[in-house]
Order: sequence, then structure tokens, then C-alpha cells
Amino acid sequence: MPEQTIASVIVVAIMLLVGFPVHEFAHALAAYRLGDSTAKLMGRLTLNPIAHFDPLGGILLAVSFIGVGFGFGWAKPTPVNPTNLAGGRRGEALVAAAGPISNLVLAAAAALPLRFIYATPELEAQIPQLVTVILALFVYINLVLMLFNLLPIPPLDGSKVLFAFLSPRLSWQWRPVLEQYGFILILLLFFLPPGNSIGSQIFFPILDALFSLLVGL
Repeated sequence: MPEQTIASVIVVAIMLLVGFPVHEFAHALAAYRLGDSTAKLMGRLTLNPIAHFDPLGGILLAVSFIGVGFGFGWAKPTPVNPTNLAGGRRGEALVAAAGPISNLVLAAAAALPLRFIYATPELEAQIPQLVTVILALFVYINLVLMLFNLLPIPPLDGSKVLFAFLSPRLSWQWRPVLEQYGFILILLLFFLPPGNSIGSQIFFPILDALFSLLVGL
């Protein structure tokens, strides 16, 4: 539908201008507050979308979300020096978790007016459908990015959270292995078995439940 396509284009633009910059800024701010100025020195402690834009990640987001309705992309990773962080591995976990948490905050912020619109039939009839579609897609794509980034597989943010809760010995043993083969594990998780992968069987029910909870469906 043309309206759906227009809404998808607008949401991708909003993600590139707001969603991704907020995610990376959250990483940079958390690192700065915990004692690491690396991101600030490299000009990344900012909401300026240009500072965080990654051409390949941005193009992939546009193609995947507009083409198939499932957004997958990334911004330029925020540089962090874990040795500067207060709290050691726990500090690194807090910095990593800040990005996905920012996506949840954005999703909740967009879900509030959407929830009110859905709960008020008279208002829903007056609001252009394009507006509600944009809000719903914005909630959806932020939840996708939050959940995906929280997967405990390198290089995703969730892996650093996982390592913080493992014993130093287990972390030392498993971190190099997972970092070496993490991308392969992600591909296996979401592409095997074909058409009904293990990852999708877990990921999408959680995604749908969170979306329904936020927007009140």
C-alpha cells in the first residue's frame, strides 16, 4: 500500500535522525558518566545524526524495513575504553545496556499517544491513518532494535551484559570464542531451520507481546 510505504520511509528517516543517534548518545553518555571520555573526545557525545551515521547500516535499515517490513540496521559504534570505566565489567554492562534502554524509552514515548488514540474511537476517526501507522511503526522498530541488541551474542550489547554476570573465569574462557564466532551464531539462530528459525520462534512472540503491552492492543 502507498500509505504503508510512505509511513515506512518517514519512520526510517526518523530512526536515522533520532532513533540511532539517541541509541549511540546513550552509550556515550553512560561511558562518560562512568569515567571514559573516549566518545566525547571523538565527537560522539552528541545527538547530531551525522556523527553517528553509518552508510552501510543506514542503507540496510532502509532496504530491509521498506522492502520487507522488518528493520535491521546500525549506526556507527560508539568507541568505549572499558579500562577507564568505573565498576569494571559491571560498568561496561551499564554502558552496553544504555543503548537498548534508550530504544525502549523512545518506543514508550511514541506508544503513549498511540495508546490514547486507540482508546478513543472518536479521536481515532479524526486522526489521519498515516499518523497512527507512523507511530505504530516507530514503536515496532525501536522494540526490534532493543530486543535484537539485547541478545547475549557478540558484537551485540547483550553480550557485554552477559559477561558482567559471568564469573571472571568463565568470562575469560568464553568471551574470545563468542566474539570470534558471534556473527555466525546470529546467522544460525535466525536462518536455521529455513522459514521457521529458532530465533524467530523466540524473538517475534516477545516482540508482539511488548508491542501489545505498550500500545494497549
